[in-house]
Amino acid sequence: MKVSFENPDKINGLLTITVEEDDYKNDVEKELKNYRKRANVPGFRPGMAPMGLIKRQFGSAVKMDAINKVVGNEINKYLTDNKINMLGQPMASDKQEPQDLEKAAPYTFMFDIAVAPEFDLTLDNNDNIDYYDITVDDKLVDNQVKSLQGRFGKYGPGEEYKEGDVLKGDLRELDENGNTKEGGLTVEGASIMPQYLKNDDQKKLFEGAKPGDIITFNPYKAYDGGAEVATLLKVDREKKDEYQGDFSYQITEIQHFEEHAVDQELFDQVYGKDAVKDEKEFRERIAKDIKEQLTTDEDYKFLQDLRAYAENKVGQLTYPDTLLKRIMKESNKDKDDEFINKNYDASIKELTWSLIRGKLAEQEGVKVDDNDVKNVAREVARAQFAQYGMANMGDEYVNNYADELLKQKGTAEQFAERAVDLKIVSALKGKVTLNHKEISLDDFNKMLTEQK
Repeated sequence: MKVSFENPDKINGLLTITVEEDDYKNDVEKELKNYRKRANVPGFRPGMAPMGLIKRQFGSAVKMDAINKVVGNEINKYLTDNKINMLGQPMASDKQEPQDLEKAAPYTFMFDIAVAPEFDLTLDNNDNIDYYDITVDDKLVDNQVKSLQGRFGKYGPGEEYKEGDVLKGDLRELDENGNTKEGGLTVEGASIMPQYLKNDDQKKLFEGAKPGDIITFNPYKAYDGGAEVATLLKVDREKKDEYQGDFSYQITEIQHFEEHAVDQELFDQVYGKDAVKDEKEFRERIAKDIKEQLTTDEDYKFLQDLRAYAENKVGQLTYPDTLLKRIMKESNKDKDDEFINKNYDASIKELTWSLIRGKLAEQEGVKVDDNDVKNVAREVARAQFAQYGMANMGDEYVNNYADELLKQKGTAEQFAERAVDLKIVSALKGKVTLNHKEISLDDFNKMLTEQK
Protein backbone atom coordinates (compact mmCIF):
# COMPACT_ATOMS: atom_id res chain seq x y z
CA MET A 1 0.00 0.00 0.00
CA LYS A 2 1.24 3.47 -0.87
CA VAL A 3 0.08 6.61 0.91
CA SER A 4 0.91 10.21 0.05
CA PHE A 5 -0.36 13.50 1.45
CA GLU A 6 -0.22 16.88 -0.25
CA ASN A 7 -0.88 19.97 1.89
CA PRO A 8 0.58 22.98 0.05
CA ASP A 9 -1.57 25.68 1.73
CA LYS A 10 -1.64 23.96 5.16
CA ILE A 11 -5.45 23.75 5.27
CA ASN A 12 -6.46 21.82 2.11
CA GLY A 13 -5.03 18.32 2.07
CA LEU A 14 -5.12 15.63 -0.59
CA LEU A 15 -4.65 12.11 0.73
CA THR A 16 -3.90 9.47 -1.91
CA ILE A 17 -4.02 5.76 -1.08
CA THR A 18 -2.99 3.05 -3.53
CA VAL A 19 -4.25 -0.39 -2.55
CA GLU A 20 -2.52 -3.54 -3.75
CA GLU A 21 -4.07 -7.03 -3.85
CA ASP A 22 -1.97 -8.20 -0.88
CA ASP A 23 -3.56 -5.47 1.26
CA TYR A 24 -7.00 -7.07 1.16
CA LYS A 25 -6.55 -10.59 -0.26
CA ASN A 26 -6.39 -12.44 3.07
CA ASP A 27 -9.44 -10.61 4.43
CA VAL A 28 -11.45 -11.49 1.34
CA GLU A 29 -10.51 -15.17 1.50
CA LYS A 30 -11.31 -15.33 5.22
CA GLU A 31 -14.70 -13.71 4.76
CA LEU A 32 -15.60 -15.92 1.78
CA LYS A 33 -14.84 -19.00 3.90
CA ASN A 34 -17.21 -17.63 6.52
CA TYR A 35 -19.85 -17.09 3.83
CA ARG A 36 -19.37 -20.67 2.70
CA LYS A 37 -19.97 -21.96 6.24
CA ARG A 38 -23.17 -19.97 6.54
CA ALA A 39 -24.46 -20.21 2.95
CA ASN A 40 -27.62 -22.20 2.30
CA VAL A 41 -27.18 -23.17 -1.35
CA PRO A 42 -29.77 -25.50 -2.93
CA GLY A 43 -28.31 -28.91 -3.75
CA PHE A 44 -25.47 -28.67 -1.26
CA ARG A 45 -25.20 -29.44 2.40
CA PRO A 46 -24.48 -26.40 4.64
CA GLY A 47 -20.82 -25.46 4.38
CA MET A 48 -20.19 -27.75 1.40
CA ALA A 49 -21.01 -25.43 -1.53
CA PRO A 50 -18.11 -25.08 -4.03
CA MET A 51 -15.90 -22.06 -3.29
CA GLY A 52 -16.16 -21.04 -6.95
CA LEU A 53 -19.91 -20.71 -6.60
CA ILE A 54 -19.50 -18.67 -3.37
CA LYS A 55 -17.03 -16.34 -5.10
CA ARG A 56 -19.38 -15.77 -8.05
CA GLN A 57 -22.29 -14.92 -5.72
CA PHE A 58 -20.52 -12.92 -3.01
CA GLY A 59 -16.98 -12.20 -4.23
CA SER A 60 -17.53 -8.68 -5.55
CA ALA A 61 -19.40 -7.45 -2.47
CA VAL A 62 -16.88 -9.02 -0.07
CA LYS A 63 -13.99 -7.53 -2.01
CA MET A 64 -15.55 -4.07 -1.95
CA ASP A 65 -16.17 -4.26 1.78
CA ALA A 66 -12.62 -5.41 2.43
CA ILE A 67 -11.12 -2.59 0.36
CA ASN A 68 -13.33 0.02 2.04
CA LYS A 69 -12.24 -1.29 5.44
CA VAL A 70 -8.56 -1.21 4.48
CA VAL A 71 -8.86 2.33 3.13
CA GLY A 72 -10.78 3.57 6.17
CA ASN A 73 -8.26 2.08 8.58
CA GLU A 74 -5.36 3.54 6.62
CA ILE A 75 -6.91 7.03 6.63
CA ASN A 76 -7.30 6.97 10.39
CA LYS A 77 -3.82 5.52 10.92
CA TYR A 78 -2.10 8.02 8.66
CA LEU A 79 -3.85 11.04 10.18
CA THR A 80 -3.12 9.81 13.72
CA ASP A 81 0.52 8.88 13.07
CA ASN A 82 1.21 12.19 11.36
CA LYS A 83 -0.82 14.25 13.86
CA ILE A 84 -3.01 15.81 11.20
CA ASN A 85 -5.95 17.60 12.83
CA MET A 86 -8.76 16.85 10.38
CA LEU A 87 -11.98 18.86 10.40
CA GLY A 88 -15.12 16.90 9.61
CA GLN A 89 -14.75 13.76 7.53
CA PRO A 90 -12.71 12.85 4.42
CA MET A 91 -14.45 13.70 1.15
CA ALA A 92 -13.95 11.91 -2.14
CA SER A 93 -11.74 14.22 -4.18
CA ASP A 94 -12.81 15.79 -7.45
CA LYS A 95 -9.53 14.38 -8.78
CA GLN A 96 -10.68 10.84 -8.08
CA GLU A 97 -10.83 8.70 -11.20
CA PRO A 98 -13.32 5.80 -11.45
CA GLN A 99 -11.92 2.50 -10.13
CA ASP A 100 -13.09 -0.75 -11.68
CA LEU A 101 -12.88 -3.26 -8.86
CA GLU A 102 -13.65 -6.09 -11.27
CA LYS A 103 -10.21 -5.55 -12.72
CA ALA A 104 -6.98 -6.48 -10.98
CA ALA A 105 -5.36 -4.21 -8.40
CA PRO A 106 -3.88 -1.69 -7.80
CA TYR A 107 -6.70 0.77 -7.01
CA THR A 108 -6.12 4.40 -6.24
CA PHE A 109 -8.36 6.45 -3.94
CA MET A 110 -8.07 10.19 -3.38
CA PHE A 111 -9.60 12.16 -0.51
CA ASP A 112 -9.85 15.85 0.22
CA ILE A 113 -8.95 16.52 3.86
CA ALA A 114 -9.90 19.74 5.65
CA VAL A 115 -7.00 20.51 7.97
CA ALA A 116 -7.40 22.68 11.04
CA PRO A 117 -5.46 25.94 10.86
CA GLU A 118 -2.42 26.18 13.09
CA PHE A 119 -2.15 28.96 15.67
CA ASP A 120 -0.28 29.84 18.84
CA LEU A 121 -1.99 30.68 22.10
CA THR A 122 -0.52 30.98 25.57
CA LEU A 123 -2.27 32.54 28.55
CA ASP A 124 -0.43 33.58 31.73
CA ASN A 125 -0.38 36.33 34.35
CA ASN A 126 0.33 38.89 31.66
CA ASP A 127 -3.21 38.36 30.38
CA ASN A 128 -5.83 40.45 32.19
CA ILE A 129 -9.44 39.23 32.10
CA ASP A 130 -12.45 40.62 33.95
CA TYR A 131 -14.05 38.59 36.71
CA TYR A 132 -17.38 39.74 38.11
CA ASP A 133 -18.03 39.13 41.82
CA ILE A 134 -21.76 39.22 42.51
CA THR A 135 -22.58 40.86 45.83
CA VAL A 136 -24.78 38.84 48.16
CA ASP A 137 -26.76 41.58 49.93
CA ASP A 138 -29.63 41.51 52.42
CA LYS A 139 -32.13 41.85 49.59
CA LEU A 140 -31.03 38.56 48.04
CA VAL A 141 -31.16 36.79 51.38
CA ASP A 142 -34.58 38.30 52.15
CA ASN A 143 -35.93 37.13 48.81
CA GLN A 144 -34.63 33.62 49.39
CA VAL A 145 -36.11 33.48 52.89
CA LYS A 146 -39.43 34.66 51.45
CA SER A 147 -39.21 32.01 48.73
CA LEU A 148 -38.54 29.26 51.28
CA GLN A 149 -41.45 30.45 53.42
CA GLY A 150 -43.65 30.10 50.37
CA ARG A 151 -42.34 26.68 49.38
CA PHE A 152 -42.91 25.24 52.83
CA GLY A 153 -46.12 27.13 53.56
CA LYS A 154 -49.53 25.47 53.49
CA TYR A 155 -53.22 26.11 53.06
CA GLY A 156 -55.59 26.42 56.00
CA PRO A 157 -59.25 27.34 56.43
CA GLY A 158 -60.15 30.98 55.66
CA GLU A 159 -63.13 32.99 56.91
CA GLU A 160 -63.24 35.54 54.10
CA TYR A 161 -61.74 35.55 50.62
CA LYS A 162 -58.40 37.27 50.22
CA GLU A 163 -56.30 37.43 47.10
CA GLY A 164 -54.39 34.20 46.63
CA ASP A 165 -57.01 32.05 48.34
CA VAL A 166 -58.51 28.94 46.77
CA LEU A 167 -62.27 28.60 46.80
CA LYS A 168 -64.07 25.28 46.72
CA GLY A 169 -67.75 24.93 45.97
CA ASP A 170 -70.55 23.64 43.77
CA LEU A 171 -71.32 25.02 40.29
CA ARG A 172 -74.80 24.91 38.80
CA GLU A 173 -75.77 26.12 35.35
CA LEU A 174 -78.52 28.79 35.30
CA ASP A 175 -81.20 29.50 32.72
CA GLU A 176 -81.99 32.90 31.19
CA ASN A 177 -84.15 33.76 34.23
CA GLY A 178 -81.35 33.08 36.72
CA ASN A 179 -82.84 29.84 37.98
CA THR A 180 -81.06 26.49 38.16
CA LYS A 181 -81.36 25.07 34.66
CA GLU A 182 -83.28 21.83 34.46
CA GLY A 183 -80.90 19.15 33.19
CA GLY A 184 -78.12 21.73 33.24
CA LEU A 185 -74.47 21.17 34.07
CA THR A 186 -73.50 20.64 37.71
CA VAL A 187 -69.96 20.45 39.05
CA GLU A 188 -69.42 19.61 42.70
CA GLY A 189 -66.20 20.46 44.51
CA ALA A 190 -65.04 22.91 41.83
CA SER A 191 -61.89 24.88 42.74
CA ILE A 192 -61.47 28.51 41.73
CA MET A 193 -58.65 31.00 42.35
CA PRO A 194 -60.34 34.34 41.62
CA GLN A 195 -57.04 36.19 41.33
CA TYR A 196 -56.41 34.34 38.05
CA LEU A 197 -59.73 35.31 36.44
CA LYS A 198 -59.07 37.37 33.33
CA ASN A 199 -62.15 39.59 33.53
CA ASP A 200 -61.96 42.25 36.26
CA ASP A 201 -65.74 42.61 36.57
CA GLN A 202 -66.12 38.88 37.19
CA LYS A 203 -63.20 38.93 39.62
CA LYS A 204 -64.85 41.66 41.74
CA LEU A 205 -67.86 39.38 42.34
CA PHE A 206 -65.73 37.31 44.72
CA GLU A 207 -64.50 40.18 46.92
CA GLY A 208 -65.32 39.55 50.58
CA ALA A 209 -66.91 36.17 49.82
CA LYS A 210 -67.40 33.78 52.73
CA PRO A 211 -68.18 30.07 53.09
CA GLY A 212 -71.87 29.50 52.37
CA ASP A 213 -72.16 32.49 49.99
CA ILE A 214 -73.73 31.89 46.58
CA ILE A 215 -72.15 33.91 43.80
CA THR A 216 -73.61 34.23 40.31
CA PHE A 217 -70.87 34.61 37.70
CA ASN A 218 -70.10 33.74 34.09
CA PRO A 219 -67.15 31.33 33.72
CA TYR A 220 -66.94 31.97 29.97
CA LYS A 221 -66.56 35.72 30.49
CA ALA A 222 -64.35 35.23 33.54
CA TYR A 223 -61.73 33.36 31.50
CA ASP A 224 -62.29 35.18 28.17
CA GLY A 225 -63.46 31.90 26.64
CA GLY A 226 -60.09 30.23 27.24
CA ALA A 227 -59.22 26.62 27.93
CA GLU A 228 -59.69 27.26 31.67
CA VAL A 229 -63.46 27.17 31.05
CA ALA A 230 -63.28 23.51 30.03
CA THR A 231 -61.05 22.71 33.01
CA LEU A 232 -63.39 24.38 35.53
CA LEU A 233 -66.56 22.87 34.07
CA LYS A 234 -64.87 19.50 33.47
CA VAL A 235 -65.98 19.29 29.84
CA ASP A 236 -64.09 18.62 26.62
CA ARG A 237 -62.42 21.69 25.16
CA GLU A 238 -64.48 21.32 22.00
CA LYS A 239 -67.66 21.77 24.07
CA LYS A 240 -66.64 24.77 26.21
CA ASP A 241 -68.30 27.25 23.81
CA GLU A 242 -71.67 25.63 24.59
CA TYR A 243 -71.53 27.09 28.11
CA GLN A 244 -71.51 30.87 27.77
CA GLY A 245 -74.23 31.62 30.32
CA ASP A 246 -74.23 32.26 34.05
CA PHE A 247 -73.57 29.73 36.80
CA SER A 248 -74.22 29.83 40.51
CA TYR A 249 -71.30 28.99 42.74
CA GLN A 250 -71.97 28.08 46.34
CA ILE A 251 -68.77 28.37 48.35
CA THR A 252 -68.24 25.43 50.68
CA GLU A 253 -64.67 26.13 51.71
CA ILE A 254 -62.01 28.84 51.57
CA GLN A 255 -58.41 27.71 51.64
CA HIS A 256 -56.06 30.47 52.71
CA PHE A 257 -52.33 30.11 52.06
CA GLU A 258 -50.05 30.89 54.95
CA GLU A 259 -46.32 31.28 54.52
CA HIS A 260 -44.22 29.20 56.87
CA ALA A 261 -42.94 31.05 59.90
CA VAL A 262 -39.19 31.60 60.15
CA ASP A 263 -38.71 29.08 62.90
CA GLN A 264 -36.86 25.89 63.79
CA GLU A 265 -39.28 23.76 61.80
CA LEU A 266 -38.43 25.73 58.65
CA PHE A 267 -34.71 25.48 59.38
CA ASP A 268 -35.02 21.71 59.74
CA GLN A 269 -37.09 21.32 56.58
CA VAL A 270 -34.56 23.24 54.50
CA TYR A 271 -31.25 22.04 55.95
CA GLY A 272 -32.03 18.97 58.02
CA LYS A 273 -32.64 18.33 61.69
CA ASP A 274 -30.76 20.81 63.94
CA ALA A 275 -28.26 21.74 61.18
CA VAL A 276 -29.24 25.37 61.78
CA LYS A 277 -30.15 26.65 65.24
CA ASP A 278 -31.41 30.24 64.83
CA GLU A 279 -32.44 32.85 62.27
CA LYS A 280 -29.00 34.47 62.15
CA GLU A 281 -27.38 31.14 61.31
CA PHE A 282 -30.20 30.42 58.86
CA ARG A 283 -29.53 33.65 56.96
CA GLU A 284 -25.78 33.06 57.00
CA ARG A 285 -26.29 29.58 55.55
CA ILE A 286 -28.60 30.99 52.89
CA ALA A 287 -26.04 33.68 52.02
CA LYS A 288 -23.36 30.99 51.69
CA ASP A 289 -25.58 28.87 49.45
CA ILE A 290 -26.45 31.86 47.28
CA LYS A 291 -22.76 32.70 46.89
CA GLU A 292 -21.98 29.13 45.83
CA GLN A 293 -24.79 29.22 43.31
CA LEU A 294 -23.67 32.61 42.04
CA THR A 295 -20.10 31.36 41.64
CA THR A 296 -21.42 29.14 38.88
CA ASP A 297 -22.83 32.23 37.15
CA GLU A 298 -19.63 34.18 37.77
CA ASP A 299 -17.56 31.39 36.23
CA TYR A 300 -19.95 31.19 33.28
CA LYS A 301 -19.40 34.91 32.61
CA PHE A 302 -15.67 34.45 33.04
CA LEU A 303 -15.73 31.66 30.45
CA GLN A 304 -17.55 33.99 28.04
CA ASP A 305 -14.97 36.72 28.60
CA LEU A 306 -12.14 34.20 28.38
CA ARG A 307 -13.50 33.04 25.05
CA ALA A 308 -13.75 36.57 23.69
CA TYR A 309 -10.26 37.39 24.94
CA ALA A 310 -8.72 34.24 23.47
CA GLU A 311 -10.50 34.65 20.13
CA ASN A 312 -9.24 38.23 19.89
CA LYS A 313 -5.71 37.14 20.80
CA VAL A 314 -5.69 34.35 18.19
CA GLY A 315 -7.16 36.60 15.52
CA GLN A 316 -8.78 35.62 12.25
CA LEU A 317 -8.05 32.04 11.22
CA THR A 318 -8.03 30.83 7.63
CA TYR A 319 -10.19 27.81 6.81
CA PRO A 320 -10.68 25.64 3.71
CA ASP A 321 -14.08 27.26 3.14
CA THR A 322 -15.04 25.47 -0.06
CA LEU A 323 -14.24 22.05 1.38
CA LEU A 324 -15.91 22.78 4.73
CA LYS A 325 -19.10 23.82 2.96
CA ARG A 326 -19.04 20.51 1.09
CA ILE A 327 -18.65 18.68 4.39
CA MET A 328 -21.43 20.75 5.93
CA LYS A 329 -23.69 19.97 2.97
CA GLU A 330 -22.91 16.25 3.31
CA SER A 331 -24.00 16.39 6.96
CA ASN A 332 -27.17 18.28 6.04
CA LYS A 333 -28.32 16.52 2.90
CA ASP A 334 -31.87 17.79 3.32
CA LYS A 335 -30.68 21.43 3.25
CA ASP A 336 -30.01 23.64 0.24
CA ASP A 337 -27.02 25.88 -0.50
CA GLU A 338 -28.83 28.90 0.92
CA PHE A 339 -29.01 27.20 4.31
CA ILE A 340 -25.30 26.29 4.16
CA ASN A 341 -24.21 29.82 3.24
CA LYS A 342 -26.51 31.39 5.84
CA ASN A 343 -25.20 29.25 8.69
CA TYR A 344 -21.57 28.89 7.65
CA ASP A 345 -20.15 31.90 9.49
CA ALA A 346 -21.81 30.90 12.77
CA SER A 347 -20.50 27.37 12.29
CA ILE A 348 -16.96 28.66 11.75
CA LYS A 349 -17.20 30.83 14.86
CA GLU A 350 -18.09 27.79 16.96
CA LEU A 351 -15.39 25.74 15.24
CA THR A 352 -12.80 28.39 16.08
CA TRP A 353 -13.77 28.34 19.74
CA SER A 354 -13.69 24.53 19.72
CA LEU A 355 -10.09 24.60 18.45
CA ILE A 356 -9.07 27.26 20.98
CA ARG A 357 -10.82 25.36 23.74
CA GLY A 358 -8.99 22.19 22.74
CA LYS A 359 -5.63 23.95 22.77
CA LEU A 360 -6.28 25.47 26.20
CA ALA A 361 -7.33 22.08 27.55
CA GLU A 362 -4.18 20.51 26.13
CA GLN A 363 -1.90 23.21 27.53
CA GLU A 364 -3.47 23.01 30.99
CA GLY A 365 -3.39 19.22 30.98
CA VAL A 366 -7.16 19.00 31.23
CA LYS A 367 -8.47 15.46 31.09
CA VAL A 368 -12.02 14.34 31.73
CA ASP A 369 -13.06 10.89 32.93
CA ASP A 370 -16.38 9.23 33.69
CA ASN A 371 -16.33 10.48 37.26
CA ASP A 372 -15.98 14.09 36.07
CA VAL A 373 -19.01 13.64 33.84
CA LYS A 374 -20.94 12.05 36.70
CA ASN A 375 -20.04 14.99 38.96
CA VAL A 376 -21.52 17.42 36.45
CA ALA A 377 -24.67 15.29 36.29
CA ARG A 378 -24.85 15.40 40.10
CA GLU A 379 -24.58 19.19 40.12
CA VAL A 380 -27.34 19.46 37.52
CA ALA A 381 -29.48 17.12 39.63
CA ARG A 382 -28.86 19.16 42.79
CA ALA A 383 -29.69 22.39 40.95
CA GLN A 384 -32.97 20.97 39.73
CA PHE A 385 -33.87 19.74 43.22
CA ALA A 386 -33.01 23.18 44.63
CA GLN A 387 -35.46 24.81 42.21
CA TYR A 388 -38.22 22.98 44.04
CA GLY A 389 -36.92 23.86 47.49
CA MET A 390 -35.22 20.51 48.05
CA ALA A 391 -31.75 21.78 48.87
CA ASN A 392 -30.92 18.99 51.29
CA MET A 393 -31.52 15.92 49.15
CA GLY A 394 -29.52 12.84 50.14
CA ASP A 395 -26.69 11.51 47.99
CA GLU A 396 -28.72 8.45 47.03
CA TYR A 397 -31.49 10.53 45.47
CA VAL A 398 -28.99 12.84 43.76
CA ASN A 399 -26.99 9.92 42.35
CA ASN A 400 -30.08 8.11 41.10
CA TYR A 401 -31.37 11.21 39.34
CA ALA A 402 -27.92 11.88 37.88
CA ASP A 403 -27.92 8.36 36.44
CA GLU A 404 -31.30 9.02 34.84
CA LEU A 405 -30.03 12.26 33.32
CA LEU A 406 -27.04 10.48 31.81
CA LYS A 407 -29.33 8.00 30.08
CA GLN A 408 -30.98 10.78 28.11
CA LYS A 409 -29.80 11.21 24.55
CA GLY A 410 -26.90 13.59 24.15
CA THR A 411 -26.58 14.53 27.83
CA ALA A 412 -23.36 12.58 28.42
CA GLU A 413 -21.64 14.56 25.65
CA GLN A 414 -23.00 17.84 27.00
CA PHE A 415 -21.88 17.02 30.53
CA ALA A 416 -18.43 16.02 29.23
CA GLU A 417 -18.05 19.40 27.52
CA ARG A 418 -19.22 21.10 30.69
CA ALA A 419 -16.63 19.15 32.69
CA VAL A 420 -13.89 20.37 30.32
CA ASP A 421 -15.14 23.95 30.67
CA LEU A 422 -15.10 23.70 34.47
CA LYS A 423 -11.50 22.46 34.49
CA ILE A 424 -10.36 25.12 32.03
CA VAL A 425 -11.99 27.84 34.12
CA SER A 426 -10.50 26.44 37.32
CA ALA A 427 -7.01 26.27 35.80
CA LEU A 428 -7.01 29.70 34.18
CA LYS A 429 -8.60 31.53 37.12
CA GLY A 430 -5.39 30.75 38.94
CA LYS A 431 -3.14 31.56 36.01
CA VAL A 432 -4.28 34.77 34.33
CA THR A 433 -4.62 38.10 36.12
CA LEU A 434 -8.24 38.61 37.18
CA ASN A 435 -9.69 42.11 37.13
CA HIS A 436 -12.19 41.66 39.99
CA LYS A 437 -15.31 43.79 39.65
CA GLU A 438 -18.10 43.81 42.23
CA ILE A 439 -21.59 43.91 40.77
CA SER A 440 -25.17 43.48 41.96
CA LEU A 441 -27.16 40.49 40.77
CA ASP A 442 -29.61 42.75 38.92
CA ASP A 443 -26.82 44.49 37.05
CA PHE A 444 -25.11 41.16 36.39
CA ASN A 445 -28.27 39.67 34.87
CA LYS A 446 -28.84 42.84 32.85
CA MET A 447 -25.31 42.58 31.50
CA LEU A 448 -25.85 38.97 30.43
CA THR A 449 -29.16 39.87 28.77
CA GLU A 450 -27.56 42.70 26.80
CA GLN A 451 -24.84 40.36 25.54
CA LYS A 452 -27.32 37.91 24.04
